[in-house]
Amino acid sequence: MGTAKRASSRVQGVSALALLCAMAILTAPGLAVGSAYAAPAAPAAPAAPAPEPEGKSLDQVRKEIEDLYRQAGTATDAYNLAVGETKAQSERIVEIAKLVVAGQDRITGLKDRAGAAARAQYRSGGLPPGAALALSDSPSAYLDGAGRLRQGEKATTDLLSELNRTQTDLERYAKDAGALWQKMEENRVKQEAAKKEIEDKIKAAEALESRLAAEEKARLIQLEQEAQYKAQTAWLSSGAMKDVKGAATDAGKRAVQFATAQMGKPYEWGAAGPGSFDCSGLTSQAWLAAGRPIPRTSQEQLRLLPKVALKDMRPGDLIIYFDDASHVGMYVGDGAMVHAPRPGRTITMAGAGSMPIKAVVRPDA
Repeated sequence: MGTAKRASSRVQGVSALALLCAMAILTAPGLAVGSAYAAPAAPAAPAAPAPEPEGKSLDQVRKEIEDLYRQAGTATDAYNLAVGETKAQSERIVEIAKLVVAGQDRITGLKDRAGAAARAQYRSGGLPPGAALALSDSPSAYLDGAGRLRQGEKATTDLLSELNRTQTDLERYAKDAGALWQKMEENRVKQEAAKKEIEDKIKAAEALESRLAAEEKARLIQLEQEAQYKAQTAWLSSGAMKDVKGAATDAGKRAVQFATAQMGKPYEWGAAGPGSFDCSGLTSQAWLAAGRPIPRTSQEQLRLLPKVALKDMRPGDLIIYFDDASHVGMYVGDGAMVHAPRPGRTITMAGAGSMPIKAVVRPDA
């Protein structure tokens, strides 16, 4: 996206409600966010109905756009996971290469030692023990030499065993490296497929938006806010926040401070800062800044981080959204969360219940 487009998106994407909450979280002590999300104010009065493009209501267009962006979010998770796996596989291949070099050096050293032992035996004439005893002037000297000979034979046996083990290790390293290269190629194909799907979905959504007039685009943002308000109000009315009183840990405070400091920066799929983020890029970098590395994608965050009950939620916890775990935000307290919403929008504050919650996970359990 161009700079002008991003700037325009920032102006349009931050609602009055989000700005109020942003001010609250940045000014109130203890990371409190006031009461804006515990008891949300009603949205502005609806504007006059907008024209209906191609027979669809503007709200139908909104839902279609949101669905496309959600599909792009799912593909983004797949892309990020493939990128992460490829990075890990690449690092492992580098480690294996170092092991191979060390193993080859060790084999060279072992062969040199074996050659030295063979030359020493040659110089001694290579006589069998019985003949050496018959020819020896001193039986005690022979027995002493026989003891050293047995030690030498054991050393040679040990040396050959070590040589065989090292060669076996090198064969295993080669096999492991081959398997990793194959996985890297598979991940490259996955990345390309996910990238294409992301770009196709975003283009389709942008094409829908581009057909809207300026007043329709403004109304579209208002409809988004109204839908979020309605979902948040229903969530709060259910009593979901009644027993939520958890206090942030020191690490949780640092994570929240990092995440809220990014507000106003644009969403960009696959990005993990510093100038832009996608949803899991924001949460993973926030916890990295707090000293707790966590998985990169929302689906992996759900799979690998400990789950906590909603009533035990505390600031810094991650809220995983939708059945496919395609979105994540960070709870900041008082019914609010901070997140990177979607392409064309900026990092902002929103109601924690403004989207369907799948689970809550805790990075610092």
